[in-house]
Formats: sequence, structure tokens, C-alpha cells
Amino acid sequence: MDGMNRLVELSRKYGQDPAYVLAGGGNTSYKKDGVMAVKGSGTSLATIGAEQFVCMDMGKLSAMLERDYPADDAEREALALADMMAARLPGEESKRPSVEAILHAIFPFRFVLHLHPALVNGLTCGTGGEALCRELLGEEAVWIPITKPGYILALVCKQAFDAYKAKTGKAAQILVMQNHGIFVAADDTADIDAMMASVMEKLAARVERQPDFTPVEFDRQLACSIAPALRMIYAGDGKAVGLFLANRETQRLTADAHSMDVLLTPFTPDHIVYCKAKPLYLSAGDDYKAKFDAFVSENGYKPKVMAVQGLGFFVFGATKKEAEIAKLLLLDAIKIAVYSQSFGGALPMAREYVDFILSWEVENYRQKVSLSGGGDKRLEGKIAVVTGSAQGFGQGIARSMAAQGAYVVIADLNADGAKACADGLNSEYGAGTAVSVAANVADEASVKAMVETCVLEYGGLDVFVSNAGIAIAGSLEEMTRERFELVTSVNYTGYFLCAKYASAVMKIQRQYNPEYLMDIIEINSKSGLEGSNKNFAYAGSKFGGVGLTQSFALELVPYGIKVNAICPGNLLDGPLWSDPEKGLFKQYFEAGKVPGAQSIADVRKFYESKVPMNRGCTTDDVAVAILYVIEQKYETGQAIPVTGGQIMLK
Repeated sequence: MDGMNRLVELSRKYGQDPAYVLAGGGNTSYKKDGVMAVKGSGTSLATIGAEQFVCMDMGKLSAMLERDYPADDAEREALALADMMAARLPGEESKRPSVEAILHAIFPFRFVLHLHPALVNGLTCGTGGEALCRELLGEEAVWIPITKPGYILALVCKQAFDAYKAKTGKAAQILVMQNHGIFVAADDTADIDAMMASVMEKLAARVERQPDFTPVEFDRQLACSIAPALRMIYAGDGKAVGLFLANRETQRLTADAHSMDVLLTPFTPDHIVYCKAKPLYLSAGDDYKAKFDAFVSENGYKPKVMAVQGLGFFVFGATKKEAEIAKLLLLDAIKIAVYSQSFGGALPMAREYVDFILSWEVENYRQKVSLSGGGDKRLEGKIAVVTGSAQGFGQGIARSMAAQGAYVVIADLNADGAKACADGLNSEYGAGTAVSVAANVADEASVKAMVETCVLEYGGLDVFVSNAGIAIAGSLEEMTRERFELVTSVNYTGYFLCAKYASAVMKIQRQYNPEYLMDIIEINSKSGLEGSNKNFAYAGSKFGGVGLTQSFALELVPYGIKVNAICPGNLLDGPLWSDPEKGLFKQYFEAGKVPGAQSIADVRKFYESKVPMNRGCTTDDVAVAILYVIEQKYETGQAIPVTGGQIMLK
């Protein structure tokens, strides 16, 4: 195996292990014949390929350590960055090397691995870190006190390496940096593995307590009332995602203001990049907007982490990806806080280093690249629930919304199907696009829990699509009361319950942004616009749905909530109609609803002939109507036909 293949293998091995790497962090390199290949900034070790490394001229990198740069931080780092970029080989100009490229270059070994494991940073962020580093890792490790990152750090490390070699006669292979992480270098990746394993084993043996992230009970109703408020305060246009986090460690940390002190200053540069310098501490019932604005005024940035006393942590980002990464780094900080107790007690970064990193262009670029992925899709950033979306028509609606940039909660009685649908959307459109929840829309507790899941996973709710429905055909003689009431409970009562709990969240969002518009959309039917022979249970529930839509629209319009119904024509290719065992074609044929029909195929032809467009309605047809309903800002209380001309409004 050649060197580059071994570099990729090494990178992915550690990058895919959360004990070593979070949020794609860390970097690696390989040297041969005066050229160093180093990880590109913002790329992920877990999935990196050879093409994502940047090839650089070792001679030019080494020359940087001999240059006399200005003392001013901004001037020095700008010039050093320009020189580092100039060290890229021809053809590599579109790539940006890792911020630590110069550091990699000063190791006289072929392979270099740089990581920030929480266990290692328990040592580097402990008050007794330096002494315990010597005690536990011996003379093999070089300790570097906290230093401004970038060129200055590389220069300090080079001086330490020279002193180490003068003292021991050999080159240093392990570098431990206060409030930062660890470098391990060797000419063979197997030696790197052995040294890294030895370090981790020695540190683990010293740790007296492991962090306890066991989930805990919390006030779900309180959390779900706070999250939408904080989401709109964080980003008034709704382009934000919020996650809620509650476990035994967060419970301990949010017990009182004193317990939170340990996280009020970050431990490492990664925590600053992805979580900002400190969280906002709140109590339930505070004037959240006033405290948020005061925090921004004092610190110059929005808090990505907000802790509510006795409840837990809310973590926010412009996207789900950004919020998830911030959550991972928050958990990492908590781990370090726990581990550091075994290494003399917590030692966060000094303020001057925090301020430097907050304004450092290199780290700002790294964050921008690693968190990229947004776009200008029509539902970009919208948070939606689609009921009855594990399969068939509902799944098609959820998929079309995800394709347009929405985050979607897949809610269905079929829990396995809902999970499979969510997994598929996450695979196709990116992790975090969808979550699944088992839900029975006819059961109030289930509907309440469904909406709470959405709020705790995403921070709010913008679009609720009430799609779950049931159709049971039959004449008056055939229909039983139990079957009639089942249709009514799902199609009519279920819509009421969904609107009740969805609108409660939306009202909170509107309170914090009086211009914000949201949508409740009932997927009704053409049977809600005209009667349906021997299908009165279904038609009656849908007629009632139109009445609910108009009434909800009048009640909710002061809160910026538009309520509309979409009335599709017959979805002839969907399972509702075409299922060979339970589909309406089969039901109608057996009920004799189509006079003269000799087969199920005859029933289908009969219904196709009733449509001027000569075909059944499709999911895409309805998806276009959904987009219209959401994007328009002036219409509410409407029942919009999508019937191919079969039903024309008068």
C-alpha cells in the first residue's frame, strides 16, 4: 500500500471513531520527496479521500519559520496565511490547507496525526496538566503551554522540538498542547496507532469519573414552550434549528449558576468555533429577548448555546447540521470538564486567547466550510410535520418537501415504515433532514407527543400537513357505526387535534416575530367538495374538514397562521386506490359502485374518464399546490381543488 492510501486509511480510522474526532475535526499529513500532503481545511477525516488533501512544498513551509513577521497579530497572521497558500503546489490553488500545516511540516516523520480527544483534553485542560503529562507520558511527550494558534504556535513548537532534540538526541514524536490536543508522528502508521493507544490507556487509568449522559426526565411542556421562543429570538426569519439536550450531566450543570461557571469560558479552539465563547444562562420565565439582546450587546455574537436553570440546554444553528455540531462540541466540553477533575481541576482558556480565536480569519473560514450546505430551495429551513407519511401519498409529500429544503417529521402509525422513510430522506438529502415518530392522530396524547418531538428535535414548527386519513366505502346498509366512527375519528377529529397542538407552537413563534407566517394544511379530497356515492363516511369527514379549515383560518389569522385545505382528485396510482387487497378499486368493484363494471380495470377506466385531464392526480400535482399555499401570503381558509378539472369551483 502506497503512502497516500495509508494516509487515507489512517485518517478514516480515527475520523470515524467519536472517541477521537468530532465534527470532522483533527488533521493528518504525509511527506515524501519534499512534498507534504495535508488535510484540506473544513473537510472530514471520516470520509476524506486522497483528492481532499493539499500538496505543499516543504521547502517553502520551512522557510516561513525563518521569516521575520510583524508583531501585530492581524498583520502577522495575514502574511503567514499568504505564505502558506503560496506553498501549495501548482494545480492545488483551489484547495485550502489545514490551519496546522506548518506544524505538520516541522515533524521530521512521514506521517502525522493531530486529534482533540476529550480524554486527552481532560489532561490539556487540567490545572495539573503539565506535571501530570510528564508523570503519565514520561519524557517521550513534549508539552506546549497555551499559545496563540497559527504561526506563533508553529514557531513555539519548533523551538521546543529543537530543545528536545538537543537534550535527547532524537526527534520528538508526541506533542501535547495545553487547551488544544495532541500530535503523534512516525514513519509508519502502525507506530502511530501504538503510541496513540498507549497515551489513551495511560490517561484512562488516571480518570476517576466518567461523564454520565444518561437521559433524564424533564418538563417537556416547559421545554416546548421555550424552544420556539428562543428559535425566533435567535433568528427572527425562522432560518434556525434548535435542539434540546437533557441528561444527568446537563441536569447537574444547570442546577444553579455556580455549576455553570465551568462552561462560561471554552476549553479549546473547537469549542469557540462551533459553540462560541460561552453560553447564555436563563431561568424559566425570564424576559428571554432582553437577556439575549444584552448578551449580544456585551459579547458581539449570538449565543449558540442557551442553558435554562433546572431544565437543560438549547443549542441553535442556522441549519440542523450546524446545531448538531454545536451539540457535539457542547457534550465534548462537558466531557472535558468531567475528565479535568482527574487532572487537577478545570482550566479553561484565558480570555486573550479566546478573543484572538473569535476574530481569527483562519478559524472563521474552517467553520464556514465545515458548516456549508444550505441553499436557496423553496422551503429552505422550514420545519414541517407530515402525518400519515410512512408510505404512499404522504411519503411522496414528505419527500417533495425535503427536496425543497424542509426538515420533515415523518409521523405515522406505522413506526417501522416511518423510520425507514426518515432514514431514506436523511440518506438522500443529508443527515438531520428527517426524524420519525409513531403517531395516532385520533389519540390526543399521541398528537401532543408528536408535536413535542418536532419541537425538541428542531426547535419549532412552520408547516403542519394533516395528511393521515382513512377511507372505508360502503352503503348505508353495509356501514357499521364502528367503521363510520373510525373514519370520523381519523379524518375529522384527528385534524382538529393536530391543528390544536400545532397552532400552540406557532403562536409562540408569532409572539416573538409579529411578521412571521406559518401554515396548517389539510390534505382533503375532491370528496370534500361534492358528495360521493356509497362513500359517505369518507365524504362526510372531508366536508367537515373544509368546515374546520375555514373556521380555524378565521381563529388563527391574527397569529400569522394560514389554514388551507388541498382537495386532490383521485390518486389512482396510489395504494389508497390501487392496493390489490384494500384499495378503493377493489372496494368499489365489490360494492357495485360502478354500474356494469366487470373487473377492477373497468372501475379504473370509469374514474379516469371522469377527469378532463384524462388521468389521476399525482403526488407532484399536490406538491405544487402545497408550495403555492406556503409561499403565498394573502390566502387563508380556502379549499383548493387539484382535480384535473373534474371539480370546478363555482
